[in-house]
Amino acid sequence: MDMDSIPSTIAGPAGRLEIAFDAADAPARPALAIVCHPLPTEGGTMHNKVVTMTARALRECGIACLRFNFRGVGASEGAFDDGRGELDDLRAVATWARQRLPDHALWLAGFSFGAWVSLRGAEELGAGALISIAPPVGRSWDFRAIALPRMPWLVIQGLADEIVEAAAVRAWVASLPQPPVLVEMPDTGHFFHRKLMDLRGVLKNGIRDWLPPPVQA
Repeated sequence: MDMDSIPSTIAGPAGRLEIAFDAADAPARPALAIVCHPLPTEGGTMHNKVVTMTARALRECGIACLRFNFRGVGASEGAFDDGRGELDDLRAVATWARQRLPDHALWLAGFSFGAWVSLRGAEELGAGALISIAPPVGRSWDFRAIALPRMPWLVIQGLADEIVEAAAVRAWVASLPQPPVLVEMPDTGHFFHRKLMDLRGVLKNGIRDWLPPPVQA
């Protein structure tokens, strides 16, 4: 995907959606990750530090990334829809990306509310891998009726998370018939303050065995 041809907004189900493309570092691999941001009503945007660090870690592994603002955030049109419309936003971004990189695997990643949205879309969108950072288990959203991912799946949870209970995430993961890889980070709060570089390392180590071979020049 030529960065010079990437627009700042694309058509979405509730109006324009603001996007940002992060090109992969060499050697590039045939995969594109869409990274979903945390709760819009609490200030979550595609510029959140956990979101941008996730994109950085993936980019350093050779995976291009698309970040985007859910409806009603930044230059994205529409209004917050408690996850329903936000899943439609993710579908629109995935469709747009696949039209431009049809030979690339689609990966999904999300932080907090974005982890819940991307988890709900993973099976439907045929994701090649899924990364869930601080998924909001035990909060306002129902995790029971989700079509569970069958692709490689990494869950990262801080043990000092003041918003999402680490014990609730651990119990949820243990209850799944095909549980994901769970990495718990000690002394780590919800927003990974002073732990962003550690998060980068956990991400790169966690996906290492899932990376497709580099694109041949």
